[in-house]
Amino acid sequence: MSDKMYDVAIVGGGPGGYGAALYAANAGLSVALIEKERPGGTCLHRGCIPAKALLETAHVARTIAHAAEFGISAEKGPIDFGQAQKRKQGIVEQLTRGLAGLLKQRRVDLIPGVGYLRADRTVTVNGQETIRAKHIILAAGSKPRALDLCPVDGRRVLSSDEVLSLDRLPASAIVIGGGVIGLEFASMMVDLGCKVTVLEAAPQALPALDADVAAVLVKQLRKRGVEIRTGVKLKHCEPQSKGVKLSLEDGSAEADCVIVAIGRTPATEGLVDPASGVKLGSGGTISVDAKMRTGVPGVYAVGDLVPTPQLAHVAFAEAMVAVKDILGEEPAPIDYDLVPWCVYTAPEVAFVGMTESQAKSSGIEVVVKKESFAGNGRAMILGESDGLIKVIAKRASDGRAGAIVGVHMVGPWVTEQLASAYLAANWEATPDDVAPLVFPHPSLSEALGEAYIALTGRGLHLS
Repeated sequence: MSDKMYDVAIVGGGPGGYGAALYAANAGLSVALIEKERPGGTCLHRGCIPAKALLETAHVARTIAHAAEFGISAEKGPIDFGQAQKRKQGIVEQLTRGLAGLLKQRRVDLIPGVGYLRADRTVTVNGQETIRAKHIILAAGSKPRALDLCPVDGRRVLSSDEVLSLDRLPASAIVIGGGVIGLEFASMMVDLGCKVTVLEAAPQALPALDADVAAVLVKQLRKRGVEIRTGVKLKHCEPQSKGVKLSLEDGSAEADCVIVAIGRTPATEGLVDPASGVKLGSGGTISVDAKMRTGVPGVYAVGDLVPTPQLAHVAFAEAMVAVKDILGEEPAPIDYDLVPWCVYTAPEVAFVGMTESQAKSSGIEVVVKKESFAGNGRAMILGESDGLIKVIAKRASDGRAGAIVGVHMVGPWVTEQLASAYLAANWEATPDDVAPLVFPHPSLSEALGEAYIALTGRGLHLS
């Protein structure tokens, strides 16, 4: 056992873990960060960053395919996926080195190994070294959710981890899961020349999205060649010598490989001693209060371990809440109903707050405005005018639009336009509050401004 007593020991070096480490160290606390691999977690090494790097490769391929429309002679040749992977890995390595340097600069002790919370509220590393701390933050992240009917073998049946490490793309692929992860893979692979079929058990792909937004995305993916089948029930998965055959309730499907993309599950197995007092809830999650406290004095949990949106930026926010509580401050609770969501398909999707159906189901009378990108000058210049912006507001007692409760967007670069919508929804702004703000022209963002103006009852281009 080390003689050193840390202010904070953190188990897991992903966004929640390294975010907590940097924030705590910046506040003058002594910090130990325990990570079994390299700092950065799934987001940096097997998720957000590598996936978006490959999606950008797909964007370049799509741009080249339409270059003639811009008066440029360019021919889309064979995809060198190895080079795409090399570029992706270069980005990952640069960010990893930068993060390691930042942790060192902040004097965070990075301890390699697997952390385990014991009953005496110490943390063992690889069952050997023992770390003592006044406070402990559990941030071990998540792993791809398994599908018993179609177990991952790393060759024919892949999880998101294996897809992002392929040295070449298959000629055809079946994606099981029509959620965010599944459709991002489908969008990337079809643009790089792969024949893609998406199988979704729910009646609608991307069931969490506003129906109008989901309809635009599904239409565009199908237009580019993605086959999307909904209401599908899988019966059997049979890897073969040259592919995989799936037996479905209403038929079958075959491809070179199957990608299981049905979400992620908390990595709580082997993380805590049952005698520690930290309780595991449904699906292996750790229950916490608004300050990320587990109920065991001095022990916190953040990120994918807790039953909140599995988003890197949510983990960062939760890390700061936990550290502020450790410091004796009064952190504002996170409003999980109003966190920003981004989907990096083509076209992109971004949203915050309630969908129209959710608002109505909650008994809220709404006023809705939709602004199409079809008439947006910047979108036309980019050659990407498919999409819309939808703003949902409460209906005030006088019948006019009141507080904005949801903004849902699908179209070019909407992930970069979401911040202002997020601020409006979180500050409970009304269209009267935000309509006078000046949005630049020509820009993609002015479509959001147009929707705000229209909600006041005096639209410019939108009535």
